[in-house]
Amino acid sequence: MATLRVLSVAGDRAVSWDKKGAETGDAEAQAAVREAERIFEEERRRGATAFRLLPGRPATRVDSFDPEADQIIMVPRVQGG
Repeated sequence: MATLRVLSVAGDRAVSWDKKGAETGDAEAQAAVREAERIFEEERRRGATAFRLLPGRPATRVDSFDPEADQIIMVPRVQGG
């Protein structure tokens, strides 16, 4: 399962999808990918930064949604006060 996590002050929310199911045309998996991509784009418009995580490697910043990523973390824009 692949996951998009969006961090916030209220805790994080996650959207997961079956990568193989999405590739083979499973409607539920493809709908989950579309929802994750919608959330990704919405959060980017709000100024969030996205990072792709790979086990044993440093996080890599990404500017576009990748449905093949195992895990993407969205970090909201930091605001001073």
